[in-house]
Amino acid sequence: MWLFGYGSLIWRQGFPYKEARRAYIRGWERRFWQGSHDHRGMQDDPGRVVTLVEANDAHCYGRAFLVAADVFEHLDQREINGYRREEVEVYFDESCVMGITYRAPIENFAFLGDASVDEMVAQINRCAGRSGHNADYVLELARALRALDASDPHVFELEARIVETKDRRRA
Repeated sequence: MWLFGYGSLIWRQGFPYKEARRAYIRGWERRFWQGSHDHRGMQDDPGRVVTLVEANDAHCYGRAFLVAADVFEHLDQREINGYRREEVEVYFDESCVMGITYRAPIENFAFLGDASVDEMVAQINRCAGRSGHNADYVLELARALRALDASDPHVFELEARIVETKDRRRA
């Protein structure tokens, strides 16, 4: 079965796979609108991680992994903070297959929604959890997207602002 990853699964799998390929899904955008009370934040101060929000004519690039069915047992635990499995059409350059992704819908308990870039950057710079600092998540995602030759203005804007604030603090 194909698994589509659009966030930390791109660079930090933690599961075996038979094949990994650059891929995209249609009609969705990646947004830092999901709270992370465990991996990138704390219960009383959640970090921000990505989820998918519907957007006509959008393409969200990531990586698709060909995995065995038992991988989903591990991922169901990893993605426990408001995410659920959803079936999606996964596009490669030359073909399309049905796959699974994890998406945090707006009605989930940890959904934070949109905020100004300043608010998001302040929250991301402040938060950390058992998987590390929230800012590192943004920086790793931006790096991984560039390695895939994939553009994402939302991610890259947050990355630029986080780097800018780190540079200001050093000066």
